[in-house]
Amino acid sequence: MNNDLEKKSEELEQTLAKQFDLLKKDSEEWLKIGGIVLVGGLLTYAIVRSKKKKKDRNTDKAIALLEKEGLLTEDLENKLKSHSKSAGIWPSLRQRLLILGLAYAKEKFLPNLFNGDEEAAEKDQ
Repeated sequence: MNNDLEKKSEELEQTLAKQFDLLKKDSEEWLKIGGIVLVGGLLTYAIVRSKKKKKDRNTDKAIALLEKEGLLTEDLENKLKSHSKSAGIWPSLRQRLLILGLAYAKEKFLPNLFNGDEEAAEKDQ
């Protein structure tokens, strides 16, 4: 009886070690993907922020010029300072990330999807 318990104990330890190794391997992949997404997001944020600053500087120059010429009204200043909701980088970035995610899922999970059904059919027979 002790022998059986020791064998089961060893088998459980080996199974646990294998599961832990698989978890480490999977987490490494997710960590790499998360890092890539994080770096891409930070890069995109920096680009958008620098473009906004450049636009603000140009707007300030235009307001100063209009004020110097005496053509600046309060309404015109409000229109120049208000930022319109134009199509920016976020919609295209979201679309690209969606396509990238779908391509990754297709590459990673689609081949295994059909193999699992065949294995299950073999087990039933």
